[in-house]
Amino acid sequence: MYWYDHGMNGWGFAMMTLNMLLFWGVLAGGGYLLYRWLRRDEPSSGSDSARRLLAERYARGEIDDEEYRRRLETLAGR
Repeated sequence: MYWYDHGMNGWGFAMMTLNMLLFWGVLAGGGYLLYRWLRRDEPSSGSDSARRLLAERYARGEIDDEEYRRRLETLAGR
């Protein structure tokens, strides 16, 4: 008769493999989230994005000079 004192059976190998995959998955996921967090674009304020949109509309010719200046002054709060 064989006694496997503190030996690892098939379930032990399966759980060890599962835990190792889970460990590396969490480590890789955390690294990916850290990378995304470090590379995120700084959120622009509402005023900056509005000015950028206004400038894009002016560049495309959707609004004329007078309307562009009037809306720009409105955004500036004058």
